[in-house]
Amino acid sequence: MKPRTLPALAALSATTALLLTACGGIGKSSDNENVAGAEQSAESPKDSARPSASEAEDRPDGVDLTLPEDMDLVFDWRNPKDANEAAALDDAANSMRAIYRGVHKRTVNDAAVTTYFTGNGLHSAKTQISIRIDAGWTATGTRRHYRAATRSAPSGTSVEVAFCVDSSKFYGKEAKTGQVRKTRPSISDFDHFKMVMVKSPAGEGLWQASKIFVEGKAKQCR
Repeated sequence: MKPRTLPALAALSATTALLLTACGGIGKSSDNENVAGAEQSAESPKDSARPSASEAEDRPDGVDLTLPEDMDLVFDWRNPKDANEAAALDDAANSMRAIYRGVHKRTVNDAAVTTYFTGNGLHSAKTQISIRIDAGWTATGTRRHYRAATRSAPSGTSVEVAFCVDSSKFYGKEAKTGQVRKTRPSISDFDHFKMVMVKSPAGEGLWQASKIFVEGKAKQCR
């Protein structure tokens, strides 16, 4: 059993993609087009979005993003040149770390979760963490994030972030027994994320995920 990430609850379709226009005037984006003005990934680990979990203490917010050694979230992309877009992309990566830290810690109220999510995004994150906790699952393996793209709203207070996820080497693990449940690789291992990141009024340089849309079985991510 694979630890699917934000499944049908936030499934993205050509229709739901239009919901992105409601946040900060970002504009429409079809399922198969790159976000305008984006820096595309070189897909090299050295270009991974900062910070790593081990560097969490260097962040102004001081939030602990440490994950267990057997849970590796890899971010294979270069940061955009635009400072806001780079910061939003960094914190989109941190929001992914926050979800799995919550799963690992077995709580929806970990500081990482409440720091990197807000509004509907926070509700979705807590729901997904709760599903895994209630089912007795955590995760193990490597989850790769790549082909990142960004687009700023004219107001400068929100950024649309998009990226692919490959979970073909990321597996469900029973929290009590440690038993790992592996499945054969398939198109179900690939997801395409679109997130609306908003600048937090409470934290200098902090961006929070306010909306999350996910397209499962994303052929464009293979």
